[in-house]
Amino acid sequence: MKKLINTAFIYVIAAISCGVFYREFTKFMGFEGRTALAFTHLHLFVLGTVIFLLLASFTVQTDLTEQKRFKAFFTLYNIGLPFMVIMLIIRGVLQVMKVPLSTGANAAISGIAGIAHIILTAAIVLLFTCLKKLSVKNA
Repeated sequence: MKKLINTAFIYVIAAISCGVFYREFTKFMGFEGRTALAFTHLHLFVLGTVIFLLLASFTVQTDLTEQKRFKAFFTLYNIGLPFMVIMLIIRGVLQVMKVPLSTGANAAISGIAGIAHIILTAAIVLLFTCLKKLSVKNA
């Protein structure tokens, strides 16, 4: 449980940092409008902090972290989420700086973000297999 709470805490720090970066960077650059940077804050809060706090609460009454596939979920998820957020940051910074992207560069950013989404999807499938096999402690 402590590992899950520590992970949630790391994601909350990252979420706050991304929110401050988004606000200050767009203000400094004089950018007005929507950018991918706006989504980094929310993704880290919800998919990072909230998910791991919920999982920590599950471990109080279940053997979730003792499930065979939980470690694989934890590893994949913590690779996929930061990977996806990094691609959002790259795309957002380029949008704010008004850097014209070639078709290839745009496709590369989208492709790498797509790989991150696939990794997250695999992790979520692993999590659901763990959730289906839960046994309740002290029942």
